[in-house]
Amino acid sequence: MGRSFLFVLESNVPLAEAEMSLHLAMFAVEGLAGRVRVRMDAHYRVDEDGHAILIDGRNRVGRLVARILAGLLQREFGEGSFQFSRVHQANEQPVSTHKAEEAVA
Repeated sequence: MGRSFLFVLESNVPLAEAEMSLHLAMFAVEGLAGRVRVRMDAHYRVDEDGHAILIDGRNRVGRLVARILAGLLQREFGEGSFQFSRVHQANEQPVSTHKAEEAVA
């Protein structure tokens, strides 16, 4: 059973801006773990209907991305801008994969 981190955003938080903060968090983790490791291990899903971001936390990279994202969201949108929880998933597939064009960015 995998552990993931669920960020449910308040309705006044623009989901696109929160996703940009997620990408910034991933960029920050590149400095700690390296770009290749982030590309291999950082997986997430943006849920537009649920106004949420789910990060796969089964490895160190995912846990670092979640920690940094929490700090960025708090700084940018305020203390009460999101709810955070740890969730367990029975599905051992990655939460998502990166888009091919991100590989060359």
